[in-house]
Amino acid sequence: MLAAESSGSGLLESEVTIILLLAVAAFVAVAARAFRFPFTVALVVVGLGLAFLPEGLLEVNVSADLILAVLVPPLLFEGTLHISWRRFRADLVPVTLLAVVGTLLGTFIVAAFVHQLVDDVPWSAAIAFGALISATDPVAVIAFFRSIGVSKRLTILVEGESLLNDGVSFVIFTLALGAAAPGATFSLAGAFGEFVLIAFGGLAVGIVMGYIVSVLILRNLDDHLIETSVTVALAFGSYLLAEEFGVLIGYPQTHLSGILAVVAAGLMVGNIGLHNTSPTTRLTLQNFWEFLSFVVNSMVFLLLGLEIDITALPAEAAAVGVAVLAILVSRFLVVYGLGAAHGRLQPERRIPTRFKHVMYWGGLRGAISVGLALSLVSQVDVLGADRVSRLQLMTFGVVLFTLLIQGLTIEKLVRRLGLAERSDAAIEQQRAQARLYANRAGQRELARLHNEGILFRDLWTAMNKHYETEIDVAADNLRHHLQVHPELQTDMYLTARVDALRAERQALQDAARRGLISEHVLEELTLEVNNHLAALDFMESDAEQGETVATEASDVRLDDPEHPI
Repeated sequence: MLAAESSGSGLLESEVTIILLLAVAAFVAVAARAFRFPFTVALVVVGLGLAFLPEGLLEVNVSADLILAVLVPPLLFEGTLHISWRRFRADLVPVTLLAVVGTLLGTFIVAAFVHQLVDDVPWSAAIAFGALISATDPVAVIAFFRSIGVSKRLTILVEGESLLNDGVSFVIFTLALGAAAPGATFSLAGAFGEFVLIAFGGLAVGIVMGYIVSVLILRNLDDHLIETSVTVALAFGSYLLAEEFGVLIGYPQTHLSGILAVVAAGLMVGNIGLHNTSPTTRLTLQNFWEFLSFVVNSMVFLLLGLEIDITALPAEAAAVGVAVLAILVSRFLVVYGLGAAHGRLQPERRIPTRFKHVMYWGGLRGAISVGLALSLVSQVDVLGADRVSRLQLMTFGVVLFTLLIQGLTIEKLVRRLGLAERSDAAIEQQRAQARLYANRAGQRELARLHNEGILFRDLWTAMNKHYETEIDVAADNLRHHLQVHPELQTDMYLTARVDALRAERQALQDAARRGLISEHVLEELTLEVNNHLAALDFMESDAEQGETVATEASDVRLDDPEHPI
């Protein structure tokens, strides 16, 4: 009975803590929007402040399992839902090069710095640290990208690299700790084989589970509640199945990459599953995952702030300084070195220099690095308590530096490089369109009130005349603006045409569900619509590629004045 009461009391305390953290996150979100401050950075700062509250007020046990197995999967899954496979495939070579080769290079560069310049850190521990700190976290950067409208290709490069290198760093980290175990023997060929098994095994698990959910469940069900529940089970289930795959087949020592499994499952659902669902289900899924991402993201960054003991960092200031220098040097060599190598492999898809600047400075560290650092507690017997504590403090110091220094300055860098797509002309266009849209909505509401007898004719006539004047002015302003900036007309056409085609496709699906058309007719007409959408996607991609080439040409003129274009 006492045990039950104690358990209930603990559950109540956890519930109170979660409610308080959610309330804090909501308050921080409102304040960050009001003061135009990066939300994720604000959460970390507030989390650091909460750590100074009286002991016992917030009971939070931040563990590696909490971050890696509970909080990370929904973040990864939601992030991949919005990635277009067509765009991702177009830049798969540079993304893979940066995520795999770049993570390996970054790991050993950081390990060399730490092993040489930090006292009492053997190679195995240095490589483990290099692996865990090489996982970039683009959450803060991507949120900013969406707010100002950065090139979709730049977003894909930053987000795609991060999603893949999370899994790659986890695999290298696991191999490094395995090699450090007492009596363990290291073989380069064996390590490479294990790397391939863990990485591609995790991807295979995610692809298979994502395909089953997308094709067998989402296509054949039309219940938004069940379909949403299935995607939640997929996000967590793919992670657990990959991590515990060895137990299921009778080899407990075999673990596949749960992180890569979640990434693959999310890509499958985002590019296949969402196209197999009804508009209602699609909207429900998008809203649910957007909400869950906000909640989990808030928890992650608040917990990062709570977990980092800022008072302990000065004692390891030298080691933290070495770690910060190491990640800056390694990131520089990886981004610019591999970027140059990729330019020779695919000159038609070379990464503009200005993109590289953002990719370099936007390489923030976050949840994955902290989660892996916390998991070092299980290696105390191998590495020693003092060594584990030092590596954790170095990780916390790097995370704070990237979030507070790089995270707060990335906006200025993007704007100074001229990579914010929403120029003054585009913003003015949106302003004119918004006025026109709002005035017409108000006019329609007045007509409804008049037709229902709520608004007398004289009042309606006077108010309607005012709206007509406002609409004429807004329309004239928009027309004049588009004449001055004709390039905006193409964007308006593409956006409107894509929206219209998506509406046609949804109408066809609705007609099929009501029995008005057969499945054969549905497939035939849907294929026609999809072909039109693919053509528009190609036009948009071609236009963006033209902008990329122009950007690169500008870079060449600036970097090499002896060879003008």
